This record gives sequence, structure tokens and C-alpha cells, in this order.
Amino acid sequence: MKIGIIGTGLIGANLARKWVAAGHSVRVANDFDPKALDDLAHETGAQAVPVADAVKDVEVIVTTIPLHAIPSLPSGLFKTVPNDVTLVDTSNYFPGRDRTIAAIEAGMVESQWVEQQIGRPVIKAFNNQLAYTQAHEGKPAGTPSRIAMSVYGDDAIGKTKVIGLIDDLGFDGIDAGPLAESWRQQPGTPAYCTELTAPELRAALDRAVKSRSPKLRDLSLKRLESFGEGFLASLGKGEYTLGYTSKDVVEMYRKLELQEI
Repeated sequence: MKIGIIGTGLIGANLARKWVAAGHSVRVANDFDPKALDDLAHETGAQAVPVADAVKDVEVIVTTIPLHAIPSLPSGLFKTVPNDVTLVDTSNYFPGRDRTIAAIEAGMVESQWVEQQIGRPVIKAFNNQLAYTQAHEGKPAGTPSRIAMSVYGDDAIGKTKVIGLIDDLGFDGIDAGPLAESWRQQPGTPAYCTELTAPELRAALDRAVKSRSPKLRDLSLKRLESFGEGFLASLGKGEYTLGYTSKDVVEMYRKLELQEI
């Protein structure tokens, strides 16, 4: 499959690395950090291109940049992209990082806000796993306790494509429903970074309470900061310091929904 990835952060790098290894043709673009783009292309064998070229002659486009950067994408970037090309949004809303976005604060679902900014339907995926999990915890199909990823969107064909790509990463993909329900896998929900099997993930998605998730999202950052000075910054780079591991972070997220707020 021909895939364009906009963004070379942790998620973009993980996806490029694994999809190239699985035999896909991958283009990567990042006008914000050309050195990171060149390094990733050299390491993975993906093709480094300008952002405008990442959306040409591809079957799937993944935007994996901070939410606040979505409006800064070139105007009309997706205007000539055929309707049958699937666009995937991986962003998460953290007000302290993304600045306050009034529409989301008022209750708009994050990926619906993304659709509004770019003028095109999106599929929500790849946003609710730790980068370490994406990079190291993939297993062959059929492996007991294989971790799952949920996929939300209004395009059944597009979701099927994405679920196939999730399998190539080493995870079970599940169609979790329409885009309007994608808040169920955003930060602060039981499905966010809790690294569950498919049945467990479906149950976690069902337990999500929209009114609680912003408070639990903010609490999760405080919990990560309590691991020690610099831990949250190191985690943002895909690193673990101060004696903690990804298992400690997953355990923190699993306990989060038990918190009374």
C-alpha cells in the first residue's frame, strides 16, 4: 500500500519504521523539522518528501502532528486528494501543550474539530497507545493476549484499511464505531494507554464517561510529573528515566478510572 505520513515524531516514526518493514511504500514529510525527516528516512527506508508530495498518489494519509499544528498545514493541502484516499488523525488534546481550543473545551470531539480545520473526513486511530508499546509490543496475529487498537470513523472501507495496517504493526484492530464516539479513546478514558486485548478494550471503551475524561486527563499528567523531575519530558521523547518503565506508566493509567473526582 502507498502511505503518506505527515509528522516525524514518535508515532510517525513508529508507523514509518514498521510499515516499511511490512513491505508498504511510505513517504514521510515534516516541514517543521527537516533534520528529523532526513534521519527517519535514512533509518527506515521511507522516502522523505515535502508535505505537498506526501498526499499525492497514496492510498492512506496519516497526520501525526500536535493538534494545535493542524491549522498550520498548507491551505488546500487535501483539496485535490481523491475521495477514496483514507485520512487518519492521530492527535490528542492536551491544553497545556496545544493551547486552549474553545470548541473542544465546549465539548466538540477532537477529531471532529480536525475535520472542521482541514475540510475532510478522517479516521481516528493510533492515538491511544504508548510509543514504547507501538515500537516493541507488537505480536503475530493469533498470539494470546495480543494488544488491540480501536478505530473510529464514518467510512467503513477506510476503517478496514486502517485495521489491516494495525495488523501489520502487530496489534488487533477493532472497529469501535462512528467518529462522534472517538472521544472514548482520548486521554483520560479507560482505553487510553492501558494496553488491552480486544475484548478488554471494547469493555474499556464502553466504560468511558465523557464528562470525567478532561479531569482525568489533567490528573494523569500530574501523576506522571510525580514520578520525578524530568520524567514527563523524557516520556515525550519515548524514554524512561528514574527507574520507571512502560509497565509503570500503563499501571498508572489503568488505575486512573478508579479515581474519585
